[in-house]
Amino acid sequence: MLDTKIVNGRVVDGSGRPGYLADIGIREGRIVAVGKVDESARETIDADGMVVAPGFIDSHTHYDAQVFWDPFLSPSCYHGVTTIIGGNCGFSIAPLAPHSAEYLGPMLARVEGMPLKTLKAGVPWSWRSFGDYLNQIAGNLGVNAGFLVGHSAVRRAVMGEKAVGHQANDTEIMQMQQLVADSLREGALGFSTTVSKSHNDGDGNPVPSRHATREELLALASVCRNHEGTTLELLPDLEFDQTTIELLTDFSLAGQRPVNWNVLMVNGSDEAEAAEARRKLAVSDYARERGARVVALCFVATPTARLNFRSGFGFDGLPDWAPLFRLRKEERIEKLEDRGYRNFLKERAGSGDAGKTYQRLVRWDQHLIVETFSPETRPFQGRKVGDVARELGKDAFDTLIDIVLADDLKTSLMPPFSTEDQETYKLRAEVWRNPDVVVGASDAGAHMDMIDAFAFSTYLLQKGVREYGVISLEEAVHMLTEVPAKLFGLRDRGSVKEGCCADLVIFDPDTVARSEVYTRYDLPGDEGRLYADGIGIERVMVNGQTIVVDGKHTGARPGSVLKSGRDTYTVKIPSTA
Repeated sequence: MLDTKIVNGRVVDGSGRPGYLADIGIREGRIVAVGKVDESARETIDADGMVVAPGFIDSHTHYDAQVFWDPFLSPSCYHGVTTIIGGNCGFSIAPLAPHSAEYLGPMLARVEGMPLKTLKAGVPWSWRSFGDYLNQIAGNLGVNAGFLVGHSAVRRAVMGEKAVGHQANDTEIMQMQQLVADSLREGALGFSTTVSKSHNDGDGNPVPSRHATREELLALASVCRNHEGTTLELLPDLEFDQTTIELLTDFSLAGQRPVNWNVLMVNGSDEAEAAEARRKLAVSDYARERGARVVALCFVATPTARLNFRSGFGFDGLPDWAPLFRLRKEERIEKLEDRGYRNFLKERAGSGDAGKTYQRLVRWDQHLIVETFSPETRPFQGRKVGDVARELGKDAFDTLIDIVLADDLKTSLMPPFSTEDQETYKLRAEVWRNPDVVVGASDAGAHMDMIDAFAFSTYLLQKGVREYGVISLEEAVHMLTEVPAKLFGLRDRGSVKEGCCADLVIFDPDTVARSEVYTRYDLPGDEGRLYADGIGIERVMVNGQTIVVDGKHTGARPGSVLKSGRDTYTVKIPSTA
């Protein structure tokens, strides 16, 4: 007898082929039959009018900490996600040395937008090795979860306070290699790092990995070549000069593994935007010619980023702005009140040194004032800075800073990063279809007050398929399932076929969507986070057990901790298969 049988559904199996009517039989957590299934079952689910697809895979999250206070990993589970990969950008929280948590907590609060009160209240910080960390979360997960070992955690564990501001010597590099090797043997899915100038720690200094030499980066990547089923991730300098292109290529060659980089954005549809996408994707061709494989992680749509002068994330990547955010709040306010210093910031931001990535950020008049925090500034909420400046007869940058000061630096600002129209989505679809692209970049579990990319799966189905019609339903499911499964070498996941794990999502193709984004105050320490509900997701199953029905969680925790070699296979390079 089957445990579960799903009948009358339209199976979209993840391969990209046209969907078809079929039943699915499930026994002991795996799919044992697809087609006409006559065998009886303890539970029968009628999926008439629904699509039955493989569970969606989120390849770029920062759920490493959230697993302790929210083992269901919301909101991802409500958007059809059944497998996540964490530990990206070098920001795993294992391994730990004594006192590492005292550094990593504030670092994550700054660079990944996780409230420090939440990290202190919700995370035990009681492990040492990577294996210890995995053992603590095993048996308590609502979805499947695998984690990369992060460079900054490794560097801090080996070098202590010297991890920031110092190059590693040969002995320290060997010790880091050993720690990475230990972590991979204990189940880490691969190695991740960042060299992006947008990544600074709790003191406003570059995170540990940004102090590594090129030789150190390649030495640590090379450890992966000796461990089955491992992969690489790197967040580069997004200006993509030749040095960056060669680093990505050599990083892949050093580890003999694919490397995915974060993040490719398509913000509009003009020729300049298309040329920029082509320029960044050309690194994959360059790498392939040299026997490497480089894959771009791509947003479904540009997130509606919310920036502020308290954390400084985003602004601290502007030329000569980073020192401002190393100051205590009171000192920062004093500096911003200084007209001379304010003019210096404006001049440096508008200089050619800012780079293409920041060109939209410095259009001060176009920033939307999302939320204000004082009676004086309340009338400006929901308006563009330029409109307020014209009303007050002031310069746009001065107007923005004056509002920020009146709000004690808490003002939430939304830069003009993107356009949403048919032509933009056509260009996005071209990029999504590229074999050197994987759709995702959700950053779920991070930037909780800043970006809303966490619901990328339902948003792709809503925008890409239903509203703009630039891709088919089958293509979208393929992008959310088989593509990431093959990139990371996930065994028996990402497909609906006999023998695969029964990770499934049943959804209504006519209504599937992401709700409006709102703030939800449910974090430890009574902190808030941006949140959105899944619409049209009727049922989510992990390893054969139902975890979500009609938007409500069942309380089941059938998720597996994914370990390299056991749950993953080695993906050869430069193959795109």
